[in-house]
Amino acid sequence: MKIGNVKEKIATLFFWITSLAVIVVLLLIVGDLLIKGYALLSIDYFIQPPRQAGLSGGISSLLVGTMVLVVLAIMIAFPISLGTAILLQQFSQKYHHFTNFIRISLDVLAGVPSIVFGLFGLKLFSEVLGLGWSILSGSLTLTCMILPLTIIGTEQGLRSASCKYGCCCEALSVSQWGALWNVLLPAAAPSILAGLLLALGRCFAESAAVMFTAGAVTQMPTSIFDSSRALAYHIYIMAIEVPGGTPHAYTASLVLVVLITGINIIVNLVTYYLLKRNVQE
Repeated sequence: MKIGNVKEKIATLFFWITSLAVIVVLLLIVGDLLIKGYALLSIDYFIQPPRQAGLSGGISSLLVGTMVLVVLAIMIAFPISLGTAILLQQFSQKYHHFTNFIRISLDVLAGVPSIVFGLFGLKLFSEVLGLGWSILSGSLTLTCMILPLTIIGTEQGLRSASCKYGCCCEALSVSQWGALWNVLLPAAAPSILAGLLLALGRCFAESAAVMFTAGAVTQMPTSIFDSSRALAYHIYIMAIEVPGGTPHAYTASLVLVVLITGINIIVNLVTYYLLKRNVQE
C-alpha cells in the first residue's frame, strides 16, 4: 500500500472521529437532560406560572417573557446590522478609515464578556434612561451583545453575493442601489439568516446580561416595560439558589434545548429554500 493512501485513510478516519465526537457530545447532553428532566414535563408545566420559588407550577410566564425578550432584541438588531453591513460592504473603499474603526469595534464587542454587557445595560438603560428592570432594558442589552454576530453574518453574505453577481450587475449597467436591493440582499439572505440564528441562540442562552436588566419577576408580563425572568436565568436560580430546585433546572434546560433546536430546524429549512431558489434563478 502506498504511503499516500495510508495518509489519506488516516486523515479520513480522523475527520470521521472528530465529527462523530461532536454528535456524541450533543447526544450525551440531551440524554442527560431527558433522564433527569423528563419526569416533571406535563401540560400544566407549560400553561402555569412558577409558584413557591419555582418548586411548583410551570414556566408559562417565563416562556412568554423570554420569547418577547429575544424577538424584540432581534427586531432592534436587524435594521442596525443591515445598515452597518451595507456601509461596510458598499462604502469600505470610500470611507476606509471609518469602516476599519467599525470592524475593530465589532471585534472588541465580540470579545466582551456578557456580564460586562449586563453592567453596562444596568447603568445606561435601567438607570440613565429610566427603563428600570424591564423586558425593553434586557432586549436593548441583548441587542448590544448580538450586533457583532448579525453584522458579520450580513456583511459576509453581501460580500459573497457581490463576488458572484457584482460584475453581472455592472455589465448590465444596474445602479448600485438597484443591485443592492434587487440582487445582493436576496442572494445574501441565507447568510443573514445564519447570523440571526447564532444571535437567537446566544439570546436564549444568556443569563448574565439579563439578570441585571430584565429582572427576576416570575409573573406574566403585560408589556415590554414589565420585568420578566428569562428562562436561562431561571435555570441558574433553580440550580444554585433554590434548595431542591435541581430537577426543575433540568426540566427547564430540556425545554430550552428543545426550543433552540426547533428554531434551528425552522431557520435551516428556510435557508435551504432560499439557497435552492437562488440556484434555480
